[in-house]
Amino acid sequence: MGIHSTASIHPTAIIEDGATIGKNCVIGPYAVVGPEVTLANNVELKSHAVIAGWTDIGPETVVFPFASIGHIPQDLKYAGERTKLEIGAKNRIREGVTISPGTKGGGDLTKIGDNNLLMMHCHIGHDCIIGNGNVIANYCGIAGHVLIGDNALLGAHSGIHQFCRIGTGAMLAAFAAVVEDVIPYGTVHGNRANLEALNLIGLKRRGYAKSDINSLRAAFKDVFMGDDGTLQDRAKQALFTYPESGLVLDMVDFIQSDTSRHICTPKGA
Repeated sequence: MGIHSTASIHPTAIIEDGATIGKNCVIGPYAVVGPEVTLANNVELKSHAVIAGWTDIGPETVVFPFASIGHIPQDLKYAGERTKLEIGAKNRIREGVTISPGTKGGGDLTKIGDNNLLMMHCHIGHDCIIGNGNVIANYCGIAGHVLIGDNALLGAHSGIHQFCRIGTGAMLAAFAAVVEDVIPYGTVHGNRANLEALNLIGLKRRGYAKSDINSLRAAFKDVFMGDDGTLQDRAKQALFTYPESGLVLDMVDFIQSDTSRHICTPKGA
């Protein structure tokens, strides 16, 4: 506990008793750090950033002005229970971002991984679990209990319904309204969002082998545009048709997982 001697804290900042400030942290003008906050080494809070609640922030994360991190969740059932917010390393949390901690009914935890870019004024609700390397664009709204994998791209002004899952490598177009689970590497758009295609640009940028991408493209067509059996039947068959493809396995595992939401499908499918 306490403030490391190498931390640089502006004289107008407020650091409440009990907060833990790591090595080489930089706390800017008028920033506020609550009593249960832990900042790992090399965290930077720009001016007017506010960190509250039982919140841990990992090393080299930067929080920009007027972000509100860790205040009580926007859930009328919340009754003051002590719940947590965990934020990993090397995240960029831009101006006006809001992130809520968990709730007792949702597992007591909101968790964000590493190397995410949260653009200005996006919101991450209570009990969300978000992976690594995601880009969440301006004004995106993520409701409570949402699960997001790694390396997804959520377009500006998109919205995600509570309890939805967004698979690894998925892309949401700007203004997409998502009320169903989005498969890994899928691209969706519209209100309500329909599955449009695969996020081929994202796959190529991540360096996946052409053969693996081609297998996923073929499996996508079989699963979502085929007419033999149910979606689940076709997904199961894809594992036998493309047994060497890790991307196909990701997609099928996602479809077969237990979920409270339907799987987002192409329009008319």
